[in-house]
Amino acid sequence: MSGDPYRRDKAGIRRNFNRAAGRYDQVAVLQQTIGERLLDRLDVIRLNPGRILDLGAGTGRLSARLAQRYALAQVIQLDLAFNMLKRSSRATGDDGRHMLLCADAENLPVADECAGFAFSNLMFQWLSRPAEALEEIYRSLRAGGLLLFSTFGPDSLAELRDSWARVDGHVHVNAFADMHDVGDALVRAGFVDPVMETEMFTLVYNDGLALMKELKFLGATNVNAGRRKSLTGKRALRAMLAEYEKRRQDDGLPATFEAIYGHAWVPEKKQGRREDLEQGVFPISFRSRTDAGGRMLDLSPGAA
Repeated sequence: MSGDPYRRDKAGIRRNFNRAAGRYDQVAVLQQTIGERLLDRLDVIRLNPGRILDLGAGTGRLSARLAQRYALAQVIQLDLAFNMLKRSSRATGDDGRHMLLCADAENLPVADECAGFAFSNLMFQWLSRPAEALEEIYRSLRAGGLLLFSTFGPDSLAELRDSWARVDGHVHVNAFADMHDVGDALVRAGFVDPVMETEMFTLVYNDGLALMKELKFLGATNVNAGRRKSLTGKRALRAMLAEYEKRRQDDGLPATFEAIYGHAWVPEKKQGRREDLEQGVFPISFRSRTDAGGRMLDLSPGAA
């Protein structure tokens, strides 16, 4: 196999989330929980943005919460899946403060320094080039702006990944970035004072098929370049489920999810990317705790 087997198929991501939009909110309990905990972090951050970028806004539940918290701000809801944005329009209403943008976070069709705050809940794990997305976000934020985000870490779906690995050599589960790698990428993009935290969640399922069905309903299916190009045979699926069954506990089959929360600031004197500057030392704070394609918008930086 040539190239990166974990390279994301963006057409597949868009297709999967378009299909999932209608019932996403019914099954996205973990995603909503992580999003609420991400919002809670704003309680201790002083911020008064005139414009907010919600990247990977999905069905708009968190966009609506951001609009409530920052009553004077305009919220730009960006998502790769058009059907998600259609659902979002119902959640956020038509008060003139919300703008829907179907676009790619790795190539943001917005003006430089157009926003004061970028927010993203569980979108980064779907990026093929996260470093480029961070550079785009940095470009879009004004001096002193904030990026607050969550993503999944490398321990996510470890049980499912290991069970498949014992059956064949194909990629069946996404690779997720390590917390330290994300922090380093923030610094290289130009952000300062990054803070990273992790939190572990363990969900329990009746069987492996129930987990796979939920992932399908969420649109979170395999879109890696190294996936099997033909349908997975029944024999391979039965073998994987048998491997997963060995992990059964008293309350069912566990599925681990590692949530990474992070935030970082654009310096008050905005400069180029760190890799373009004189090499130096930039400290990153890490914490860990455990618990059960769109149109170009001409956006003036003045409202950021």
